[in-house]
Amino acid sequence: MVNRNDPRQYDELAEEWWKPNGAFAMLHWLAKSRCALIPEPARADAVLVDIGCGGGLNTKHVSGYRHIGIDLRQPNLRLAADHGLAAVRGDALRLPVADESADVVVAGEILEHVPDWRAAVAEACRILRPGGTLVVDTLADTWLCRFVAVTLAERMPGGPPPGIHDPALFVPPQALLSECAGFGVTLELWGLRPAALSLVRWLVRRRGEVPMITTRSKSILYAGRGVKHAHGSAHGRRDA
Repeated sequence: MVNRNDPRQYDELAEEWWKPNGAFAMLHWLAKSRCALIPEPARADAVLVDIGCGGGLNTKHVSGYRHIGIDLRQPNLRLAADHGLAAVRGDALRLPVADESADVVVAGEILEHVPDWRAAVAEACRILRPGGTLVVDTLADTWLCRFVAVTLAERMPGGPPPGIHDPALFVPPQALLSECAGFGVTLELWGLRPAALSLVRWLVRRRGEVPMITTRSKSILYAGRGVKHAHGSAHGRRDA
């Protein structure tokens, strides 16, 4: 039996990444929502680092950047490279990227999959240039999220693959705000959810796209964007 959140699950699910109505359908919807938060590149050689890039779904919605994808699993990296990423094998807890070298850092649906989300945040902030943008989305450490994202969703047709999440790793929104602030990144957070009617149609027909809409509640899925101040905390600095 495979443990919850075992990264080897992604090797077995690699063929699902680019199926818009497959096991990772919601990740397609999230990728579009997430990438809408990415600013236009401010310079010709702007760098975007995509932490936990998976199969490279963000490439559908990002242009103008040197787009670097970092992931632990080789099948994911091969797919990401096929879709235009500069794919690099690396751990979110120790990124193979130099300090303050990224104009944008994206951490989409990755913080709830690492054993130490605070260390992953420290790394994301370390590699971000002053004035650069951090974009995140993750699952909240609440009883409601545990019920919806695990107990309910894993039993629902079209929901996440069983065992893909470990609720013990979910991230408290207020703690994420505080952690980022310690590194000079002021985040704004908001809740996200699939548009209800579109989701019902998708569950019935298993085709089409479901828009992600913002909500006041951050008790299940939430997203955020922030900018790194010029004089953020220096702890955790290192070169690649």
